[in-house]
Amino acid sequence: SMKDTWKAEALTEEEKKNILIKRARILAGEISAEEQRKEASQIVEFILAGERYGIEAIYVREIFPLKDLTPIPCTPSFVAGVINVRHRIVSVIDIKKFFNLPESGITELNKVIILETDDMEVGILADSITGMAGIDINSLQALLPGLTDIGTEYLKGIAEGPLVILDGEKILSDKKLVVSEEVE
Repeated sequence: SMKDTWKAEALTEEEKKNILIKRARILAGEISAEEQRKEASQIVEFILAGERYGIEAIYVREIFPLKDLTPIPCTPSFVAGVINVRHRIVSVIDIKKFFNLPESGITELNKVIILETDDMEVGILADSITGMAGIDINSLQALLPGLTDIGTEYLKGIAEGPLVILDGEKILSDKKLVVSEEVE
């Protein structure tokens, strides 16, 4: 799948080898479940209006160039519109608006991060993708003051940087983020 080729490019031979060794150790039962949980999660990092964000790579199906974004009338302000990704209509969310973050910084939107679970997909706008990072999800700091309440439930926390880690699972389980294709 696209996701795997994209990830493969981002990993060096050394990293690939380490992952395989780790998998072998997990299979051999040498790494406890506890240790596995402590293991760093792979995070896709991106920039939006000068702020750094991340989302766990397991939710990212692909990074798609932003083109032909169609605004949809009568949708919440955080829905930037829809795009056609290989004959599927995907809602695209502006997370700055979604979290009511101040609209600061220059935005040169040119990427959509396509998130996916079994029964849902949604795109997130990004100015640029800065790469992959391993982050211990359990050591994230609590959220920044000043974020609205709506924001906190969709965020996992803040990593060094600061890097705001989004909660892919919550975002992908929220039906209001999906513009139904049957637009009235």
